Amino acid sequence: MSDTDAGDRVAVVCPSCSPREETIHEVLKPGGDVTVRCGECGHVHKTQLESVPSVDKKVIVSQDGESFSTHLAADPDETVEHGDEFIVDTPEAILQVRVTGIELLEADKRVEAAVIEDVEAVWTRAVDNVGVNVTLHPKDGSQDDTRSLKLNVPGDYEFTVGETETFGDDEFTITGIFVRNDAEGYRFDKFDERGDMVYAKDSKRIYGTDETTSAWSAW
Repeated sequence: MSDTDAGDRVAVVCPSCSPREETIHEVLKPGGDVTVRCGECGHVHKTQLESVPSVDKKVIVSQDGESFSTHLAADPDETVEHGDEFIVDTPEAILQVRVTGIELLEADKRVEAAVIEDVEAVWTRAVDNVGVNVTLHPKDGSQDDTRSLKLNVPGDYEFTVGETETFGDDEFTITGIFVRNDAEGYRFDKFDERGDMVYAKDSKRIYGTDETTSAWSAW
């Protein structure tokens, strides 16, 4: 029996338009004889799918300073790499996570990439919703009178240098963004040019000028 669910995409031959070459089909009804619909011609038919072997691997998820473990079923021949993102199902919620570390079956050894079969545990960080640390300086440029806050935002929220953000009673203009070590696709680890954008899930810390009206009234 296959491990597919309704809505999955599979490659099989279509008796109507492609009896010799596989085409992409949508699974309509899983089971022993899977009901699929051809993506090329729309023909609906039944077929049998080969079951793909899988192994259960431990996944440690870090979120808001806390860690918990779950398991992921994966192809033993698949490669997992530092920075990869995938979905895990936990008792608390379904989370999107990013790989921050890979521990091999060989004790006390961490690597940047490995074949799943050789992995003891995958260390990850939740990235669908994240907490971002912000350090704010007053408008007069003083470095002594600063304040900090933590923003909880979706991982794909965009922070852009030069833009003014408002969260509740806090308002600030972004002057710089430090990028996390596990982020991919950025040329630098700090951005301070107007227009530079970093996603929340990739932001280690944001610096800004405090625009909150009453923030420094006591001074």
